[in-house]
Amino acid sequence: MNMQAMLKQAQALQKDMLNTKAEIDAMDFEGESSFVKVTVKGNKEVSRVDIKAESLDKDDIEALQDMIVVAISEANKKIDDYTEKKMSKYGNIPGLF
Repeated sequence: MNMQAMLKQAQALQKDMLNTKAEIDAMDFEGESSFVKVTVKGNKEVSRVDIKAESLDKDDIEALQDMIVVAISEANKKIDDYTEKKMSKYGNIPGLF
């Protein structure tokens, strides 16, 4: 294979990888913990926090804070798992995303 063909193939691969990453970044992932649900974009930007107020004891703010952290962590794990699954077809390139 000549150098020009290899470069063209690498550029096509890079474009495909960037398109896949953009697709993931635009997706919504949800994480839930007890009475808290968070929605996080694929780029890990928290876009929504829903609290089921009817389930909440007003004196339990500390527990609420913990539940939000757990829900965000769950959503971020889903993003990482999905990104790994989608990007694995490109091989293991450390630090790429």
